[in-house]
Amino acid sequence: MTADTFAALLAARADDDRPSLHYADRVWSWREQVALCRTYAGWLRGVGHVGVLLDNVPEMVFLLGAAALGGPVVVALNPTRSAVELVRDARAADVELIVYDGVHAEAARAISEDLGIRRISLDELQPTPDQEPAPPGDLVMLVFTSGTSSGRPRAVRVTQRKLAVPGLSLARMLTQDDVVYCSMPLFHSGAIMAAYAPAVASGAALVLRKRFSASGVLPDVRKYGCTYLHYVGKALSYVLATAERPDDADNPLKLAFGNEGSATATRRFGERFGCFVIDAFGSTETAVSITPDPSGPPGCLGRLPDGVEIRDPATGERCPPAIVEGGRLLNAEEAVGELVNVQGLGLFDGYYNDPEADAERIREGAFWSGDLAYADKEGYVFFAGRGTERLRVDGENLTVAPIEAVVREAPGIVEAAVYPVPDAAAGDQVMLALVPDERFEVAGFAEFLGARADLGAKAVPRYIRICRELPQTPSHKVLKRVLARQAWHGATDPVYLRTATGYRPLTGDDVVEIETEFARHGRQHLLES
Repeated sequence: MTADTFAALLAARADDDRPSLHYADRVWSWREQVALCRTYAGWLRGVGHVGVLLDNVPEMVFLLGAAALGGPVVVALNPTRSAVELVRDARAADVELIVYDGVHAEAARAISEDLGIRRISLDELQPTPDQEPAPPGDLVMLVFTSGTSSGRPRAVRVTQRKLAVPGLSLARMLTQDDVVYCSMPLFHSGAIMAAYAPAVASGAALVLRKRFSASGVLPDVRKYGCTYLHYVGKALSYVLATAERPDDADNPLKLAFGNEGSATATRRFGERFGCFVIDAFGSTETAVSITPDPSGPPGCLGRLPDGVEIRDPATGERCPPAIVEGGRLLNAEEAVGELVNVQGLGLFDGYYNDPEADAERIREGAFWSGDLAYADKEGYVFFAGRGTERLRVDGENLTVAPIEAVVREAPGIVEAAVYPVPDAAAGDQVMLALVPDERFEVAGFAEFLGARADLGAKAVPRYIRICRELPQTPSHKVLKRVLARQAWHGATDPVYLRTATGYRPLTGDDVVEIETEFARHGRQHLLES
């Protein structure tokens, strides 16, 4: 076990009797946690890949530690996906066993029966330390991300190095006396690499919340004495939407670290709760990372790092600097391009058993991220989206092809195109442009979407544009970049907005309200790129 592996970082805590894990009213010491991880690893010896359908519960932490110390590779299945999607994910990742919480019993049953593999609920989970774990391997877990235009999710290889490096890096901001708050799901790389890993590396205690609750954040921070909070996407905005109290800043929180928080939300969160907020940029692949720069212009990600360039995905040429006047991007067409690591792959160790996906991302030794951005003449980078085939809604990575496949089965659909438009607070929203025939009706279409078991809730379009025809290339490929740029300003085409009761026509007042929200969150530049 070499010193630079995550296994070594975890094993170093084996004789530590300080608190390591808080969940509800239970506490485990580091000694107890490491022993349980070894017990799980020995109990599961001989299992290659174990799929987990779990919320943030202690067993998830023990299984992650087991995987690092010589147990099976953990396949982090996302329980918000439909059963059809989960079966496909589990098959692609060679899952041999499912461990699940009771709330995910139906999805676990679907995977188990479809693939002919065992499943074990937490109620049945009774590992005994009757077998030593195998020697630690390099591959610790697989985390799914939407990666390509094909629409199939990709399993990213999370190795010992991929956990150790960010863990050690973020641990520089922590001490053994700190307490890390983790309410973001551990089936995502963000919580694993920015909450769990730095807690292990620093010896700080980890507080698990089963599921994120905006109203529960401040009470939890106070109850457990949390000094570090990890967030993703809109979490800060949801917390800020709770009722303000004069004593909000009376709490132990020192630092909030995450990604995809809007410039306004990060500023307001820090001011309201009396902490420092660091909003970083990265992806599950961790091949391109940008360090935040508080001295930069509002809304920037930081300065473009050495070895990372913004290139035109069509020509491969480096994009010129952005021309920005009065906050408006004047040369979006030429300045917006794809973030590319031209010096290598960073911490990306490839997708699992998917050379096709590797080839799509890795070209001539460079990593093409799929993330769009532009940089001003000073080198400050601004995020511009994830391209027309990938999007991120409420922290969830989605691809458009599966959504389009569902939509095209609806009565009255002649053609359809799904693409991302920016969300006012963080990430994207799903927009659909469709060409209907005489059978199409909006109310019936909404019912159709609601009845589809293979369409996750976050994949349901927020906006629907009804077109007479879709813009196309001479070879009949839909020009999604044109649709995405037009967003809800689609000439005279009617646009519908999803509400709690269905779809209704988008009005001029709606547009004003939407764009006011962009300005409030400091993201109005996205409307121009």
